[in-house]
Amino acid sequence: MIDLKALNSALEQLEEEKHIPREKIMEAINDSLVAAYKKDYGKKGQIIRGEFDLRTGATTFNQIKIVVDESIVRKPEDNEEETEEEVDLEPATDSDERPRFNEEHHIWIEDARKIKKDIQLEEELVFPLETKDDYGRIAAQTAKQVIIQRIREAEKVSILDEYEEREGDIIVGKVQKIERGNVFIDLGRTTALLPYEEQIPGEFYRQGERIRAYLYLVEETPRGIMLKVSRSHPRFVERLFEIEAPEIATGTVVIKSIAREAGSRTKIAVTATDNSIDPVGSMVGQRGTRVNTVISEIGGEKIDIIEWENDASTFIANALSPAKIINVKLNEEEHQATIEVAEDQFSLAVGKGGQNVRLAAKLSGWKIDIIVPEGLKTDQTPKTKKEEVVAEPIVEAEIETKDEEQA
Repeated sequence: MIDLKALNSALEQLEEEKHIPREKIMEAINDSLVAAYKKDYGKKGQIIRGEFDLRTGATTFNQIKIVVDESIVRKPEDNEEETEEEVDLEPATDSDERPRFNEEHHIWIEDARKIKKDIQLEEELVFPLETKDDYGRIAAQTAKQVIIQRIREAEKVSILDEYEEREGDIIVGKVQKIERGNVFIDLGRTTALLPYEEQIPGEFYRQGERIRAYLYLVEETPRGIMLKVSRSHPRFVERLFEIEAPEIATGTVVIKSIAREAGSRTKIAVTATDNSIDPVGSMVGQRGTRVNTVISEIGGEKIDIIEWENDASTFIANALSPAKIINVKLNEEEHQATIEVAEDQFSLAVGKGGQNVRLAAKLSGWKIDIIVPEGLKTDQTPKTKKEEVVAEPIVEAEIETKDEEQA
C-alpha cells in the first residue's frame, strides 16, 4: 500500500528543491506503473495507459485499440505465424506496405461501431483492464527504475533551462573539491567547473570557501549538464562593476571595451549616454569605494578606467595612460598608430614587460608603434617599441555585428 501522505510530501520536496513540476513526476509515476503492469500481465503489441489517483492511491489501467479497416492494415493469412516484428507493426512484404492487423493493437471499424456508433478510422477506443495490486518483485523494481530515470531527466531539463538563462552572469557557490588544478564549485542543484586556465594567476582556493565566477558556458553532454565558469574572463570584471555601479545596470554608463591580463592589470573604456554624468567617476565611486570593491574581489588586480572617445587618436592616447603622449599618427590602411613620446615617458608608455602598450592595443583595436622623435633622442634612448597584438573588443555583441557585416 502506497503511503499517500509520504508521497505528497516527496512531491512537494521535489518541486521546491529540484524545481521539477508535479505534473512531470506524476507522468513518471504513471509510466512506471504501466511498465510494471505490462511486465507481468501485458501482451505483445498492447497499448496500455495507466492513471494513478493521488487522493485514493488507486491505479486504473486501460487498453487502447486503434480503429482500422483494410485500407490501413492487411488481414493476416491463415498460415502466417505472428512474429515480434509483425506485432510491432512492421510491413510484411515490399509489395504490401500495410502493417498486419493485430487484435491487441487494432480493432476493425465494423466491430468498433458496435461499441460507439460515430467512431471514425484511426480513432482510439478505450477498454478498461483488470486492476492488479501485486505487480511482483521484478515489476516493482522496473517501476522504481522508471521513476528514478524520469525524475533525473526532468531535473536535467530544469537545470538546463535555469542556467541557460543565467549564461553570461555571475554565479555564487562553494568550493567542493580541487582536482589537478581544476576547481569544482557546488551550486546547490548542480556543480560548475572552474578550469585551471580560467583562474586568476596566484589565487588559491580552499574547500568550503564561497566563490564568485562568470558563467560562460552551459551545454548538455552525455554525462549531464556541463557548466563552465571563469574568474579570468574580461566579462567577469564588467559584471562586477554592474553590481557595484547602478549607472551601468541602467545603461546610463556603458562599458565600450575591456582589455585584461588577469591577476595583473585591466583597462576599461567607458562612456555615458547622459552628458551630465561622469562615466569614470561613476565607475570609481565616492572615495574609490566601487572600484576598490571590484579590485578586492579579483585579488588586488590593478584597474585603469579611461573615457571612451570616438576620435581614435585621442582614445589611443588615453589608453596609454598614465604616460603623456606628444603626438599620434594614424595609418588607416594598416590600422596602425605611431605614438610619439618623450624619452622619460617611453618606459611608462610601454609598461613593465610591455604590458601597458599591449593592453592599450587590445583596448583600442589598433597596432601601436611607440617611438621617441629624433629631436628628443639621447644616447640613453631605448629602441622603438611596436605592439601588434590587436585584441577583439570585449563587447561580444559588437564583435558579432562586425563579423556579420564582413560576411
